[in-house]
Amino acid sequence: MKRMFNPIAAACLALSASTVANTAQAPDIQRPVTQKSDSNSRTTVKTNFFCDRTSLTAEQRKRQQEIAMSLRSSLLGVRELSDGYEFELPFEPGTYQKLAQFTPMEHSCCPFFDIAIRLEREGGKLWWRLTGEEGVKEFIRAEFSPWFKRQSN
Repeated sequence: MKRMFNPIAAACLALSASTVANTAQAPDIQRPVTQKSDSNSRTTVKTNFFCDRTSLTAEQRKRQQEIAMSLRSSLLGVRELSDGYEFELPFEPGTYQKLAQFTPMEHSCCPFFDIAIRLEREGGKLWWRLTGEEGVKEFIRAEFSPWFKRQSN
């Protein structure tokens, strides 16, 4: 079967590639890291972690923020993991539904997260896990800082 050049498909592919390139040019997050050899020295490490605020509509962003406030208010604890954090929530149908709504929105703007919702057996707790590549823990602490502040009260 002979393949033919399709100019419409080629235009769509080119447009898609330019959209990805524009998204990839978002500014990197700068985070300071203390060097072990000299406690007075500091260096800046670039990461590729950034929230793509264009991935959600204004209405979706508003809904995401509303759900985040609700989830944060019912937060029971935060567990540090080697590659991220796990947020402990009570297992209630409403909390689970909010988390199920919130997770795809969060993944849309932060696709570099590995995200899992976990339910413990026999009426246990609900866990929301955010993990990822090296450096993502610092990003999570910055992006979800109100969730961590709640735990220190």
